[in-house]
Amino acid sequence: MPFIQGGVIPALLTPFTKSGKQVDHEKAAGLAELLADKGVHGLFVGGTTGEGMLMTLDERKKLLETVIQAVGNKVDVIAHTGCLDTASTIILTSHAAEAGAKAAGVIAPGFYGYDNMSLGLHYKAVAKAVKGFPILFYNLPACAKNELSAKFICDLAGQVENIRGLKDSTGDFTHLGEVMTHAPKGFVVINGVDNCTYQATVSGAHGAVASAANVVPELFLAILKSVKQGDLKNAWKHQQKLSAAAKLLRYGAMVAYYKEGVRLRGFDPGFVRPPQRELSPKEIQEFARALQSAGLI
Repeated sequence: MPFIQGGVIPALLTPFTKSGKQVDHEKAAGLAELLADKGVHGLFVGGTTGEGMLMTLDERKKLLETVIQAVGNKVDVIAHTGCLDTASTIILTSHAAEAGAKAAGVIAPGFYGYDNMSLGLHYKAVAKAVKGFPILFYNLPACAKNELSAKFICDLAGQVENIRGLKDSTGDFTHLGEVMTHAPKGFVVINGVDNCTYQATVSGAHGAVASAANVVPELFLAILKSVKQGDLKNAWKHQQKLSAAAKLLRYGAMVAYYKEGVRLRGFDPGFVRPPQRELSPKEIQEFARALQSAGLI
């Protein structure tokens, strides 16, 4: 059996107080509960959309604890524990295991360029520190700089027992297909590109970690349900609507658009943390008008 149920896994937004000074734990729990009640299958905490790389280790630990306490008995909570250095990644991954997360997603360390030997040593050290706890590669070269090749992923997963899956945010289906073909039995592949939800699901992906699922979780749920029922025409119809929503949300170029989208749909998700910025009144007005025209609010 897979270690997570897969399905729709919003890349959970992190609510902050004004000017991004502190994590707003009450709103974080509220958003997690709202999404769980809408029928999502999991939550990915402290990732790119969650502004995790703008938070201290202690903030990331406490946020994860808040989410697990709020919905850990309803949905699979996956912690993003990747950091620029190995030691900090081990600290967060060990905490995730102790706190009761179902797994940890570990983005490749960034800023510096690393060869496969360096990346392999990094992932082996993290996995060894939490023996038995499931680790997912998080492949996002657009942000992390270092891309994890299909061969690297499959080879290391074959060597390290608790490296159990991949959150793939490349949008490269040749790469995704190679992983699905050559990874060890039971290896879980999760799509991380909203615009590819339909394609990845049809191809056999186990689920979707999705930024736009904070705003329109029902579209992701509809795609997965339609594919499961064999109604690909209806699934594609929902994907087209989702792709339009992702475009209006600027594909994550500014986290504030996701937060404003959630706000316009009835829940206040707080503020962003600098150097992320809030939307201007004009941007909010234009965005609201566009969502309304698209039938999303």
